[in-house]
Amino acid sequence: MTRSFTTYVEWDPETFLYVGTVPGLPGAHTQGASLDVLKTNLEEVVSLCLSEYAGNANEIPRFVGLQERVC
Repeated sequence: MTRSFTTYVEWDPETFLYVGTVPGLPGAHTQGASLDVLKTNLEEVVSLCLSEYAGNANEIPRFVGLQERVC
């Protein structure tokens, strides 16, 4: 079964790296010097995180969405 995951990507000006986080999948975050490297690293980390749910796919948290607030 193929799953789709939303990724939140930021640029870190201090480290000069792209940082990716998969909301709703605990531990799924990584970084890369380019967007291509980040994509590869995210695929690996998502695979590793999903292996924690092997046989229990119903326990994988469901990402609902993002909300923006102006403060």
